Amino acid sequence: MTPSTETAVLTAVCPLARLTPDLGVAALFGELQVAVFLLGDGSVHAVQNLDPFSGAHVMSRGITGTRAGEPTIASPVYKQVFSLVTGTCLVTMDREPVAPSGPDLETFDVTVDNGQVFINLAGRT
Repeated sequence: MTPSTETAVLTAVCPLARLTPDLGVAALFGELQVAVFLLGDGSVHAVQNLDPFSGAHVMSRGITGTRAGEPTIASPVYKQVFSLVTGTCLVTMDREPVAPSGPDLETFDVTVDNGQVFINLAGRT
């Protein structure tokens, strides 16, 4: 999520203990679907669950990995690779995103406090 002057809107996702390293889970907040990942190094990341290239809500089922030390998620549909840090599409697999989507994923700031995972939904509620 791009830094802004908006007040953080921290929303509980689940207890950290409910997440499995290197596997994603989908969380639903109204109409918004978010994919949340606990990585093997203990870091937690959240991105939109909507795959911009297939139009399906499947990013939580993607394959985690790294590119040059940066954590990534590969779409389970057409295998595009995205940064879990910035949401930038790193590999398009010679495809175009479904209109009106751009090629990148929206990212959300994640906080873990007292064993609970929270994401910042500022501007999204």
